[in-house]
Amino acid sequence: MKKYLTFLSLALLLSALTTSCGNDDNPEDNFIPARDRAEEAPLSQAIIEEYLDTHFYNYEEFANPPADFDYQIKFDTIEGANANKIPLSQQVSFKMAKDRLKDGLEYKLYYLKVREGDGDRPEFPDIATITYDGIFINKEETTIDYTRRFDASTIPVRFDMTAIVNGLQDALVEFKGATEIITNPDGSVSFEGYGIGAVFMPAGLGYYVDPPVTSSIPTYAQLIFAFHLYENEMGDQDGDGVPSVVEDLNGNKLEEDDDTDGDSLPNYADADDDNDGRPTSDEIEIDGNGNITYPDEDGDGIPDYLDADS
Repeated sequence: MKKYLTFLSLALLLSALTTSCGNDDNPEDNFIPARDRAEEAPLSQAIIEEYLDTHFYNYEEFANPPADFDYQIKFDTIEGANANKIPLSQQVSFKMAKDRLKDGLEYKLYYLKVREGDGDRPEFPDIATITYDGIFINKEETTIDYTRRFDASTIPVRFDMTAIVNGLQDALVEFKGATEIITNPDGSVSFEGYGIGAVFMPAGLGYYVDPPVTSSIPTYAQLIFAFHLYENEMGDQDGDGVPSVVEDLNGNKLEEDDDTDGDSLPNYADADDDNDGRPTSDEIEIDGNGNITYPDEDGDGIPDYLDADS
């Protein structure tokens, strides 16, 4: 689930796959460049929409939960005894989500909102506690199943939302966490009013040509994550005292492209945002109640932590 290569160069992010064809003594003969992301986007959308048209989820169980229902989303094909089920395509919503590497490229990101949740909504750079079920949709490899689970956790796991695949990050902000966390007599924890949903993401918002080496995910695979969202907490990835959501200076809800000092380290991951030699944490003020103020010593309208000559 990690958002690998977040800080690597564009050249490396567009690294090639190798094949067994050609002259093994000359690696350049085996170099296959990644496909153009803009050309791949409509193909990804078509694959996802085909899946949504031909599959359904267990909506009837959610409508009338049996006594032992675990509230897990399950998908199946619309055929045979399930021929009259309502397809996912009639039950999902979508939002436009930006590609992180190619300017101007956006995707239709489909998500299923089974239950929005009644608690707090996470911001895009927050820390979220979720359970999840990860499934790929494969149209590339004839020797691999069309769909297959590649990762899952039924135990709540805390994830830095800036370090998971972009499509899941973009979907989680559409949901809310639990209203109540209950510690049971046996020491286990349960949640009330949490969000339940799923996201259907194109390869460009998933792993594209670089799936984790330990996974079974093929290249260019579309991904599905079904999830429960339990908790979220404010993210401060660089520990500088400035919430990462505040470090989104251009307000586009992407953490990667705000870099005040031009050092190729985004502000949310840079403990000295203006590169003046003074840590950001020394250029802000936090009172006993946790309220943050941002001094501007030279009165130029730029807070000190973003002002190299303050």
